[in-house]
Amino acid sequence: MRPDLKIIADLIKPGARVLDLGCGEGELLAGLQAEKQVNGYGLDVDPANIAICVRKGVNVIEQNLDQGLSNFPDDSFDMVVMTETLQSVRLPARMLDEMLRIGQECVVTFPNFGHWRSRWHLFLKGRMPMARHLPHDWHDTPNIHLCTVKDFERLARDKGLRIIQRFVAGADHRNHPLMSLMPNLFGAIAFYRLGRPERP
Repeated sequence: MRPDLKIIADLIKPGARVLDLGCGEGELLAGLQAEKQVNGYGLDVDPANIAICVRKGVNVIEQNLDQGLSNFPDDSFDMVVMTETLQSVRLPARMLDEMLRIGQECVVTFPNFGHWRSRWHLFLKGRMPMARHLPHDWHDTPNIHLCTVKDFERLARDKGLRIIQRFVAGADHRNHPLMSLMPNLFGAIAFYRLGRPERP
C-alpha cells in the first residue's frame, strides 16, 4: 500500500463502514478489506479506474463528486475518505459538509500550497510552483482550489468542525521535527481527521 494510504488506513477501525471519494484504482479499500474487513465503497468518475476496482473486488460506483452525495442518507458510514481530491472539487466547503453528513468522521488530505518550496518558487521565478507534491503546470492541473494548512484550519474553525488529528508530511510522506513545529511552512502534504461540530 502507498505510504499516504497506509497513514489513512491506520486511522480506520476494523469492520468500519468506509466510503472512499475519488478512490482511483481502489488500493486503499482493497487493503482495508483484506486487513481490517471493512465494509467499503468507492466513488470514481474514470471508467478505467472502475474496471480495476471491480477486478480487485472493490465495491465501486461511477459518480462525479461535483454532483454531490445526495444519493447517500445521513450516517451511512463510519469514515469518509478523500485523498488529495478536495482541492479539485468545485465546492470544497460543501463537500466537507456532505462528508460529515453521511459519515461520523472524515479524513481529508491535500497538498499544502504554503510549503516553503512553493513560496520560494513564486518569489524567485514569479510563476506558479511545480514540485513533487504539485507536479502539474498551471494550465493542466486538476487542482482548482489550492490552499495552505492555515487556510484549511480556518475553514474548519469557521464551520465548527473538530480537528481530531492532524499529520503533516513531506512529499515522501514522512514526518520530520520541523513539520510538527511549523506545519504550514514545512509540510508538503496535510492529513486531517475531522469530526462533526460539537452540539450545544
